[in-house]
Amino acid sequence: MMEGKELILATKKYAKEQRTKSWVLFLSSLLLMIITYIAAVVSSSLVLKLIFGSLAGLLVVRVFVIYHDYLHKAILQDSLLAKVLFSLFGMWILAPTSIWKRSHDYHHKHNCKLYTSSIGSFPLMTKEQFLKASKKERSVYLFIRHPLTIAFGYVFAFLWGMTLQSIVKSSGKHWDSYLALLFHFGISVAVVYFFGIPAYLLGVLLPALISSAMGSYLFYAQHNFPAAKYKDKQNWDYAHSALKSSSFMRLNPLMHWFTANIGYHHIHHINARIPFYNLPKVYSELHEFQNPGTTSLSPKDIYLCLRLKVWDEENNAMSSM
Repeated sequence: MMEGKELILATKKYAKEQRTKSWVLFLSSLLLMIITYIAAVVSSSLVLKLIFGSLAGLLVVRVFVIYHDYLHKAILQDSLLAKVLFSLFGMWILAPTSIWKRSHDYHHKHNCKLYTSSIGSFPLMTKEQFLKASKKERSVYLFIRHPLTIAFGYVFAFLWGMTLQSIVKSSGKHWDSYLALLFHFGISVAVVYFFGIPAYLLGVLLPALISSAMGSYLFYAQHNFPAAKYKDKQNWDYAHSALKSSSFMRLNPLMHWFTANIGYHHIHHINARIPFYNLPKVYSELHEFQNPGTTSLSPKDIYLCLRLKVWDEENNAMSSM
């Protein structure tokens, strides 16, 4: 069984992009997303608006994961067209490139490391920290991890967490956050003006709510699941955190497609340069990745993940308190 650096090196051969494949998968996904958005906005039937709006939301998730791969430098580097398209997409979903890359790169370097893993991730207190915290600190902490906060990721994770908060804290570093607000809400206002409120609600807001809720939950469950293991700074290890602190999400083939294989998250954390379309191959060919901590989108697994609140150092496990 390979471990540590040896295992990381074994994945290098999979971290090779097939440029044509990257373009085909990205552009086809982007085109499908745009078509469903347009159909949701212009359809005269509310049922069709609902159907196309829901599909648009799922397709946003797929394109977002591909965008995330681009910012990890796994695909389509040194392409001006890709840079423009991905920058526009990042602004549209209120996750502009500068803030997403800075926070997400930090997350990868400190994945599930106690006391330093909250930037770019959901905060995690130990049970002892929580019991010693003030009432206000507990309330804020529990609010951030609350199921409704995750469900309304459009407001809390993206509009506030990614965009507005980056302006408030470091306005000079994140000028694209201003552009994201103008771009996103400018198009929203235009849709209301030209097509009406139902078109906005089902053709713009619904996809945003679906994609943000799903994105927020996926990001939460990938590191907050019953088998997850957290370590302090002194005992933390990059490869161990990838394999033991990052989940494999069991999904049917269609949902793996809509999520662009991000469910193979333990492999992604071992080597973020592996393109999303190569992750299943790594899983099937390297047996070291075939026995991870798992979760799924079943109601039972969602409940088991959402009930987790703190890290119990005494029992070396996530706990509901």
